[in-house]
Amino acid sequence: MKRFLAAIRFLTIVPIPGTWGTSEDDLMGSVPFYPVVGLLLGCIAALAAWALGHGCPPLLQTGLLVILLLCFSGGFHMDGLSDTADGFLSSRPRERILEIMKDSHVGAMGVITIAGAMLIKFAAIASLPHEHTWQALLLMPLAGRCAIVINMALLKPARPGGLGALMSKRRHRASAIWSVAVLLGAGWYVLHLPGLIAGLSVVAASLLFAAWSHRKIGGSTGDTFGAVCEVGEIIPAIVLSMAWVS
Repeated sequence: MKRFLAAIRFLTIVPIPGTWGTSEDDLMGSVPFYPVVGLLLGCIAALAAWALGHGCPPLLQTGLLVILLLCFSGGFHMDGLSDTADGFLSSRPRERILEIMKDSHVGAMGVITIAGAMLIKFAAIASLPHEHTWQALLLMPLAGRCAIVINMALLKPARPGGLGALMSKRRHRASAIWSVAVLLGAGWYVLHLPGLIAGLSVVAASLLFAAWSHRKIGGSTGDTFGAVCEVGEIIPAIVLSMAWVS
């Protein structure tokens, strides 16, 4: 239970009373629960999509759903995407990239990346057939959290200290296999072949992002975990919106 609560603390802004799930051991042991938390968030998003689909104008529905996805983590993962973009797209040496990512100020590339991610997410969800919106929203939070686990399994910490280094102390290979199984299983269950393709696309994107992180900074940080979560979250919406293009 403590490790499950630690996963909720790490991945969401849900207030957990007391000190359960706050120890280092709980945090490091919470990784297998990331797909579970992602699936719970996906169920909430799917329920919201279903509810908003009754009487809410399509574009307003999409805007509210995008904001809901952002609110799950309080924008924490989007902040990681911004910092990663500022660093990775700066064309600087490794040490300078890490300094840029640690800086609390947001640069031009970070702003552009946030705007682009939100716009693509909005457009992809809005392009989905009405009857399949809830299914895509169920997969999106799950995909993002599974993408984090894949990167944790593949990459070592890029720098000592920090939450990212703590979470990467263990190589979570078994958790990564479990995460991929949950993602592909959920994709197949709700949408069969299109859902399976969406899940495989998330895995492929996570592997590519891990390779990019290794090349740029030699590992992972808390910011890259947030970035790959946003990338993983947006992939199902893109793939599924393209699957039903007439």
